[in-house]
Amino acid sequence: MKNKQVIINSLPEGKLTESNYRLVESEIPEISSDQVLVKTISFAITAGTRAGLQGSASYAGAPTTGIVMNCTGIGEIVKSNSEEYPIGKNVLTQTGWQEYSAQNIQSLTLLRDTVAPSLYLGPLGINGLTAYFGLLEIGQPQEGETVMISAAAGSVGHMVGQIAKIKGCSVIGVCGSDDKCEKLINDLGFDAAINYKDANFRQNLKEATPNGVDVYFDNTGGMILGSALFRLNSGGRIACCGVVSQYDTSTPEPGPRGIPGLLVNKSIRMQGFLVFDFADKYEEATNDLIGWIDSGQLKVLTDELEGLEKAPQGFVDLLAGGNIGTRIVNI
Repeated sequence: MKNKQVIINSLPEGKLTESNYRLVESEIPEISSDQVLVKTISFAITAGTRAGLQGSASYAGAPTTGIVMNCTGIGEIVKSNSEEYPIGKNVLTQTGWQEYSAQNIQSLTLLRDTVAPSLYLGPLGINGLTAYFGLLEIGQPQEGETVMISAAAGSVGHMVGQIAKIKGCSVIGVCGSDDKCEKLINDLGFDAAINYKDANFRQNLKEATPNGVDVYFDNTGGMILGSALFRLNSGGRIACCGVVSQYDTSTPEPGPRGIPGLLVNKSIRMQGFLVFDFADKYEEATNDLIGWIDSGQLKVLTDELEGLEKAPQGFVDLLAGGNIGTRIVNI
């Protein structure tokens, strides 16, 4: 039996293409005394991993070829040298785009038996924790305030908006199609949603935010960040989560107008963050998120692909805005 893997074949020049990857077979890895062998069940495809290929995510290391594409996934332990992580348990870990992986036990999170495993790739995984801490710890929304979110139909954004509603805020989403806008309003309870591709985007944003914006959760950077800056109220907060508009290109845009002038004049706080900054609070956040899911306050959106070989095309499509919610590949 072999281990199927998707390898980074070449680094993208300009936009990512399927040819930047290749499907290979290798030997199933042997494990050492402090490792387990994990058989991947599913993994998430996220826009942030594109930054690693670009070299703009220092935490991901230098971009390189000939290695398995990285990602977070869930899998079953099929061989173990640890009593704490026995055969048959499901875990969350950095599986990569492959069927089998040798994992250090320190990198494993045991899945709760009472929770659907797939939830650990969305609300209970990196995406949900990013939404939770980015909004609540960095944005610090107060009841009655207006929260604006870019890439609002994406894996992080659709959860940010719902958490903001739970906290009693007015929520404005920005996304790339009218269908996504309708879903945000009709299915997830956003107060308004705006298509940034509409020629009247800036006017539509102004009309949707008559009281200005108090918290802006930025997943995109670029011109949407620039538009948000001019709608922010005095004392506003910007949580910088990602810059997806800048990932899939060899010529990123310069920073928008208004920095630092508007930040100074309106006492706006703009702060970047990594979800790993809040590792000591993961358990507390997970309990909150499970409670909101069980009560129906937080709806989980996923779109799923079947088969490891679908991952490259699924990633290219995601970067073009083809997903709603968390994109998951099932093996």
